[in-house]
Amino acid sequence: MLTNQMNQPNVSRREMLFNTGAGFGAVALAGIMGDQVGANESQAAPSPLSAKLTHHAARAKSVIFLFMEGGPSHIDTFDPKPDLEKLAGKPLPDSFGRVITAMGEFDSPVLASKRKWKQHGEGGLWISDWLPHMATQADELAVIRSCWTNGINHSGGVCQMNTGTQFAGRPSLGSWVTYGLGSENENLPAFVVMQDKGTVVNGPRNWGTGFMPSLYQGTAVQIEGEPFANLTRPKQVNDRQQRVQLDYLAAINRRHMEMRPDNSELEARIRSYELAYQMQTHAPEAVDLSQETAETKTLYGMDDPQTSEFGRNCLLARRMVERGVRFVQLYHGAGSQWDAHSKIEENHTKMCGQMDKPVAGLLADLRRRGLLDETLVVWGGEFGRTPMSEKGNGRDHNPTGFTMVMAGGGVKAGQAFGTTDDAGLHAVEDRLHVHDLHATILYLMGIDHRKLVYLHKGRPERIDSNEGHVYHDIVS
Repeated sequence: MLTNQMNQPNVSRREMLFNTGAGFGAVALAGIMGDQVGANESQAAPSPLSAKLTHHAARAKSVIFLFMEGGPSHIDTFDPKPDLEKLAGKPLPDSFGRVITAMGEFDSPVLASKRKWKQHGEGGLWISDWLPHMATQADELAVIRSCWTNGINHSGGVCQMNTGTQFAGRPSLGSWVTYGLGSENENLPAFVVMQDKGTVVNGPRNWGTGFMPSLYQGTAVQIEGEPFANLTRPKQVNDRQQRVQLDYLAAINRRHMEMRPDNSELEARIRSYELAYQMQTHAPEAVDLSQETAETKTLYGMDDPQTSEFGRNCLLARRMVERGVRFVQLYHGAGSQWDAHSKIEENHTKMCGQMDKPVAGLLADLRRRGLLDETLVVWGGEFGRTPMSEKGNGRDHNPTGFTMVMAGGGVKAGQAFGTTDDAGLHAVEDRLHVHDLHATILYLMGIDHRKLVYLHKGRPERIDSNEGHVYHDIVS
């Protein structure tokens, strides 16, 4: 049909070829790739993060690990030792045995605890006056007083509590959980990490994947600004444009990956692009605390400058597990702020004051929302503190006996398990190594740690280095 030449754009032959060339190239590339540009991610292979079956019935769907970085004193919080008053000012008797201390001051005089102790809850759980709010949740707590670790310093202790070993290079507990169970949501990370304003010893290796593919690593939530870095889409790019770009990039990356099947970094990058796209819609809602009532914020201590920061993180943790996030790790005192080599009264009064109300608020909020029975909350640090003094008014690191606390998620609550000796130096009854703690956490999540295996260079690897045992006494 003839058209009016005056209505046609004045385009030269060269301009026409230049403007349409990119389109021809895209069509050709799509044919070569065997993939249609603009195809939906749902047409791709199943994600490694898809939800997986458990080995046995799970008691917990999610974990919130409250990590007190630096080593809180068990003998001043959950493990009372009256004999320390009798021994105060004297060297610890030889009958308690010797240990290697981080600062080498084993012969320093014993330091008595200045705390006032009281029994709480129906089970009569002993808790010190440093933790008045957690004491109100005594019937939710399972206090394990007989833990021990190999890490004598912060780097080794934090690394072992997170990865099972003192040395870098192995997957974190959260990564093992994500690898074993996958994710219950497609719009948020399966494994989320929150720090306070300090910097955690060892940094990201605490939530890294070691020899596993990188897509199982933890995703850090930022304290200031946007919670998730690099998530906001440029204003000039609309949703449809971004969707086409991501699908086109995924097609190219998969073609590249077919020739490099062992490149886990590339697979992780492909998945991270897609997850980031989904998070642009869902993450802002997940971290929007304006949806919470004033009563709830007060419950977490967000109305008090002392507790507002950790209270915010605890409230975010509840919102994360509520939306299907599998493993949430919260660090309090990042940068070893619990490390009371001197002035333990000043140090622990401050640190306990910051986290006591938020932790109690978290437990109460999970319970009233019907989430505590399916959420395992873990509280503790990389080790405890010695009964011997350091610098006259502090305590050294104690890896040979310390306390970890669990709540919810299928544990027997309202009671204490295991014991340390009369000075709180050594775990003596029902001794639980970090490997045993990890095995027990996995068990409560429906995972048999002996069957959770990752082949690395032909060698079967497990979280517990073949040494852990489930502590069945704590399972309800």
